[in-house]
Amino acid sequence: MNIPNVLPSVATRTVRRPPIPPISSTFLKHAVLILVGAVVAYPFYFMVSTSLKSFFEATTAPPTLFPTEGFQFDNYVTAWNKAPWARYFANTFFVAGANTLGELVTSVLAAYAFARMNFKGKAALFGVLLATYMMPAEATLIPNFVLVSRRYLNLYDTYQVQIIPFLASVFSIFLLRQQFLSVPKELHDAAVIDGAGHLRFLWSVVLPISVPALVTVAIISFYGSWNAFQWPLIVTNTPDIRPVQVGLNAFRAEAGSSYHLLMAACSFVVAPIVLLYLVGQRYLVQGVARTGIRG
Repeated sequence: MNIPNVLPSVATRTVRRPPIPPISSTFLKHAVLILVGAVVAYPFYFMVSTSLKSFFEATTAPPTLFPTEGFQFDNYVTAWNKAPWARYFANTFFVAGANTLGELVTSVLAAYAFARMNFKGKAALFGVLLATYMMPAEATLIPNFVLVSRRYLNLYDTYQVQIIPFLASVFSIFLLRQQFLSVPKELHDAAVIDGAGHLRFLWSVVLPISVPALVTVAIISFYGSWNAFQWPLIVTNTPDIRPVQVGLNAFRAEAGSSYHLLMAACSFVVAPIVLLYLVGQRYLVQGVARTGIRG
């Protein structure tokens, strides 16, 4: 009985190992990334370090990289007492929270309609919606200001004028639409068999598996409201209504050449938004990655 000799062929088969990247190539990539990271982080380091310097050291040219006269933590107390920062922060948290909540509600409903419902003119309407996103905000700034300044609206210098124009976002609708399109059709068919309508399917199935995208929309919306400056600047007139960015601009005029106090104010204005990013960074990356799967 002849047994085919297959052992030599198996033994002589070579196993290809994945190529090991050259050390020089890896080192170069990390060096470039570290350099770019240092360039991006330097303005933040300069802000924090200057906020801990004395007045004379903060105005020294060229600037020192590290406080040589000790850490002046009193700069934060002095800067805080020179302006109604508590009121500015309260206004900003209220406006940003209302904008974020309103944008989530409108974006979820509109995105679900464009993603899972069929109606006449859906493609054309979605195209018009995306076309409005391409229009620069500066082009509609004057018409919006004239509109809210009308007597019958009476919105000037109120919280409503900072909230109502931002209760809907084309970008958020597009982002959530991409996420809702990735939900398997079999889940919708199973929900319909169980007697669930669109709202029940949206609440019980779609939203729980879209948490990263929802958190992404919430973070981006909160960022936009926190950093809003141009619109609140022209529609607010009293410190009782101003958000923190407009208040920081007013404090800049009062601080003058006191760069150590100005940098201290900038530090505690930036701190909440940096903390929010660190907390929601994981959801932000997941939301962008998942919504980018389907075009």
